[in-house]
Amino acid sequence: MTIYNFGSINLDHLYQLDHFVRPGETMASNSYQCLLGGKGANQSVALAKAGARVKHVGAIHHNDHGIIKQLAALGVDTDLIKQIDVPTGHAIIQLNKEAENSIILYQGANHALTEEQVDQVLSQAMAGDWVLLQNETNLIEYTMRKAQEYGVKVAFNPAPMDAELTKRVLGFVDLLIVNEVEAMDLIGTSDIDSAIAAFPKAYPELAVLITLGKAGVCYFTGKKSTEKKSTGKKSTGEEKLFVKAFSVKAVDTTAAGDTFIGFCLASLMNGDDITQSITRACAASAICVTRLGAASSIPTQDEVTAFLAKKS
Repeated sequence: MTIYNFGSINLDHLYQLDHFVRPGETMASNSYQCLLGGKGANQSVALAKAGARVKHVGAIHHNDHGIIKQLAALGVDTDLIKQIDVPTGHAIIQLNKEAENSIILYQGANHALTEEQVDQVLSQAMAGDWVLLQNETNLIEYTMRKAQEYGVKVAFNPAPMDAELTKRVLGFVDLLIVNEVEAMDLIGTSDIDSAIAAFPKAYPELAVLITLGKAGVCYFTGKKSTEKKSTGKKSTGEEKLFVKAFSVKAVDTTAAGDTFIGFCLASLMNGDDITQSITRACAASAICVTRLGAASSIPTQDEVTAFLAKKS
């Protein structure tokens, strides 16, 4: 099985500061790094490090071929990345002493996907394959519609959040992955408990993963009742569970959510149940936040296995 990740690729300009720059303020940075990033690239790297077969679909400037080499070295299939005459996307990231970040994003080549490119990629997909999307590329709805035509499952991480777009495409989504702020935006509440309670009623056919930061992860699916012919018993098909996060000292949370998504999807594709998959993904993101950077902070399978062994 293959995951086709239609995702962003960015160069992250990371500045460590005492506090976020305020209007009118000029501040010297304590350090500077230029790192591979973008939600799409981060999730592809996490998938590859977790053992999944991932083909990244995207675009970068033709001078930035070092990005291709770096992704390939990390195990990502880069054959479907176009090199074009549009600047590579980039982000300016402020990181404060509390490990919080503030990000300015420039889309660049990430918004240069074409319908022809989407069609060509998805014509290669097989039954059991997945399409993964974030909200840092263009043609989101078109890609989902085409995925449905080809019988390919869709996982969607709608970040940065566009509530109207997300609501419009949820009918094409098999697994929605959001954080607590995004969940509240979709439901229209300022209370996460209310959002969690309302989600299965608002979207009864949708499987949802809500990452809750230090609190952990909530998963539910509100699928309608079905008859089990072999037993004659009814099964609601509904499932809801909560997995606690691991307690670690965070230094940078930049790619924590992307790491979680990559390891969770890879684990599910490997045949693990949802609780095992979430637990493994929580372990991976816990390791991630103890390191600086985005793609560079994502752990390997062996590191995650060792972490879990120590916690058991």
